[in-house]
Amino acid sequence: MAATPEETHVTIADRIFARIQREIVEGTLKPGSKISEPELARAYGISRGPLREAIGRLEACSLVVRKPNVGARVVSLSAEQLLEIYHVREALEGMAARLAATAMSDAEIADLAALLSAHRQQVESDPSHGYFQKEGDLDFHYRIVQGSKNSRLIELLCNDLYHLVRLYRHQFGVISRAQRALVEHEHIVAAISDRDGEMAELLMRHHIRATRANAMRRIAEREAVAG
Repeated sequence: MAATPEETHVTIADRIFARIQREIVEGTLKPGSKISEPELARAYGISRGPLREAIGRLEACSLVVRKPNVGARVVSLSAEQLLEIYHVREALEGMAARLAATAMSDAEIADLAALLSAHRQQVESDPSHGYFQKEGDLDFHYRIVQGSKNSRLIELLCNDLYHLVRLYRHQFGVISRAQRALVEHEHIVAAISDRDGEMAELLMRHHIRATRANAMRRIAEREAVAG
């Protein structure tokens, strides 16, 4: 079968970027772990050039950090840094939900409701795997931000912070808050469907605060065990 135009334009660096990104977000590559170019080049059977390009893109996504005389490592945020991200998300995603309530078309809202229906089937069919959404259009939060139709919000939340948010959502919230998070998502969509921007913002902010509290609790539990 012939490759599609999209597949034709996917480079080795694109594939390696997507693979390492997935391994970081899903925890295969642990926070703080060293990114060894020689080891990864051997493991993936590629030259160092495409690998360096992929690592540079991961650095631009804030998933990898480089330090002089240390090299590249998977990002590892402190509790304080993570808290800052949640505060930004609460304000900006709340605004995005408010805007989406008037900016999204009826068809877009119907698609969003259908996405949540698929998420509910996922959670109910296998609760042990929690509620981890695939990226992009299969991600509820991503879809809401896109639905705001505000280019600045989209740049901040779907590019600058997006992969970091996915990383820590996966670490701290996919199982312990799965059912509750899904219900909260459904309430947000109901408010958007009612074209009630004020309620949509209120519900989104409450949802992210609850997620933040869960993350902080999980961090405290880990630190207690480690201490």
